[in-house]
Amino acid sequence: MSSILQPAALSNARGVYVIAPTPFHEDGRIDEASIDRMTDFYRAAGVTGITALGQMGEAPKLDQQEALSVAARIIARAGVPVIVGVSAPGFAAMRALARDVMEMGAAGVMIAPPSTLRTDDQIVAYYRQAAEAIGTDVPFVVQDYPLTFSVVMTPGVIHRIVMENPSCVMLKHEDWPGLDKISALRAFERDGSMRHISILCGNGGLFLDFEMERGADGAMTGYCFPDMLVDVVRLSAAGERDAAHDLFDAHLPLIRYEQQQGVGLSVRKYVLMRRGIIASDAQRKPGAGLSAAARAEVDYLLARLARVDARADLADRLAAAS
Repeated sequence: MSSILQPAALSNARGVYVIAPTPFHEDGRIDEASIDRMTDFYRAAGVTGITALGQMGEAPKLDQQEALSVAARIIARAGVPVIVGVSAPGFAAMRALARDVMEMGAAGVMIAPPSTLRTDDQIVAYYRQAAEAIGTDVPFVVQDYPLTFSVVMTPGVIHRIVMENPSCVMLKHEDWPGLDKISALRAFERDGSMRHISILCGNGGLFLDFEMERGADGAMTGYCFPDMLVDVVRLSAAGERDAAHDLFDAHLPLIRYEQQQGVGLSVRKYVLMRRGIIASDAQRKPGAGLSAAARAEVDYLLARLARVDARADLADRLAAAS
């Protein structure tokens, strides 16, 4: 099985694993040129990894061949470890996609829990069965996002999953409030009751400033300025607390706006288009774009942000596109 790095390396992953959206043409076709440009941008921005076919990658809207094609294109071009989302209703489809992307050179896969899980034992059993289904040689990431999946994982449940499955190497932490969960997991490591795993945080970076201080290793999310996330993680890791918070605070109004349920991907794609990274902000149906009023609000937020971060100064791009 081909991979860009040894499986154990993911348990020590740090930095930013950016969630890659899937660029589409206006007619719904996959935009391969934009995939290439986006992948090149992420690498130039300093990300340490890329996550493809995640929830914000519109993976459920792709057929199997399209999903493989998107993953293969990113893996071949990235030059950094790529994690691929393989969540599926059944284990047969999950195994097929996981084995295929690992053969392509993926570093690991990400698995979200089905919304039918309710008890701690059900959650732990699901991940045990998932690990067996995809193969215990495949490193996997647990996606903990109760606000979307309606599955609540306590620190004790995550502890059990990690200790029962040696191939579990990372937690994508998206619980909120969830800062104390990070502290609890790191306490398990300090007392020797749980082996170390990487903790990368999502939620559009909404709590990244304090998540880093609680012991997170970085971010796994797709905010429209991933280069800012890279800077915040770097500054925090270097102990430059005020500088990290100052930069984060400048972006917080746009982060908050992008975090709106239902329109977050529309905001993200719109700004990536404004930045020249993808050609269109189109989503594959079903999916709604931004209203004219919402676009004007995002443009206003960008103009305010540009006062302190030149990366948000997109006035010339907007004029050129008009």
